[in-house]
Amino acid sequence: MDSDRDKIIKTYADHVYPGKVEFYQKYDIVLVPEKREGCKISDIYGKTFYNCHCNGGVFNLGHRNKEIISAVTRAMETYDIGNHHLISKPKADLAKMIAATLPEGLNQVVYGVSGGEAIDLSIKLARGITRKKNIISAKGGYHGHTGFALATGDKKFKEKFKPVPKGFKQIRFNRVEEIKKAVCPDTAAVILETIPATMGIVTPDKHYLKAVQEICRENKSLLILDEVQTGFGRTGKLWGFENYDVTPDMVVLGKGMSGGIYPVSATVYNEKYKNFLKENPFLHISTYGGSEIGCIAAMKVMEISQKKQFLDHVLSLEKFFKQRLELLGAAYPDLGLKVRGKGLMMGLEFKDEMTSLFLIKILFDNGIYVVYSGNDPKVIQFLPVLNMSKIEANDILSIIETSFKTMSG
Repeated sequence: MDSDRDKIIKTYADHVYPGKVEFYQKYDIVLVPEKREGCKISDIYGKTFYNCHCNGGVFNLGHRNKEIISAVTRAMETYDIGNHHLISKPKADLAKMIAATLPEGLNQVVYGVSGGEAIDLSIKLARGITRKKNIISAKGGYHGHTGFALATGDKKFKEKFKPVPKGFKQIRFNRVEEIKKAVCPDTAAVILETIPATMGIVTPDKHYLKAVQEICRENKSLLILDEVQTGFGRTGKLWGFENYDVTPDMVVLGKGMSGGIYPVSATVYNEKYKNFLKENPFLHISTYGGSEIGCIAAMKVMEISQKKQFLDHVLSLEKFFKQRLELLGAAYPDLGLKVRGKGLMMGLEFKDEMTSLFLIKILFDNGIYVVYSGNDPKVIQFLPVLNMSKIEANDILSIIETSFKTMSG
């Protein structure tokens, strides 16, 4: 164990996450990223991988996006993290920019550092605003590992952290009758991912989210949509819920908001509920939430991601990938491939978990980095960089074809 790579791996195992190292070594998928740019990452020895997971959308605009780095570099001549006690121009400007893209009324923005923190705040606000306690989420969904976010998730995530907060109930996604039975006058909120990723990139039925919204309104409950992964153009629209004719009471933003450069998240809620925090302005604070430099990065992300040309490119890549993947599925029927998703939030479903896991290893060996869906391992999450070129997309498809051939051989 003399190489620089081995030393890094050992130090990581000694001081950070020994379990992760053991897992990656067991399946021979150890990756220690060094250089990174655009849709590619290279390990310490120079082997290059296409990043087709993007950390759930953090790298929507690629690694080390030059426009975002330039914006942040200029900002650092004036700004730093900032002081959460004080009024801030970057925070105000970004909030105005976000509000301008959302349905009328969704214009109250509270910043955080992570998606989990922003989810926690959305649940705190729902309970505070409605003075109700019950929160309903989807089985197989995922909203984070922090306190209230953890409580919305599956048993396997929270079992070892008992007691978890009370008042949380899960129902099956895409089942209108279940949500109808679960929501009652004591329900503070229903929280759902617009497209649940960990569940296996499950797209909602055409009228499902609209029906959930109506059920919430009938019971004076709030609808919270988690756009941490579906936001910022991932589905071919700036916000994923725009695909489903629904207007939530709150939206949670994260991951892609950072531009892959500076962590920042946000909870956006309807102005008709603003008196709650107006009357209690110091009831929630986040020291690093909405760092002024982070806001500058997010403004550049917003500027890029809402352009029609950019969103049209995402939809063009969606069509390109889906057509070719479906042809590959037909060419290698023994894999049982089905393509799920919307835009470039795609799931590659295979006939069983073993097929999916073997393919992840083969793709890794051939230069594509992907992961499986935690609550449905037969589905590989396929989340390519949104601004990649057609040439790069074609190269990725060629690698996938080679990998399918190896798997079928």
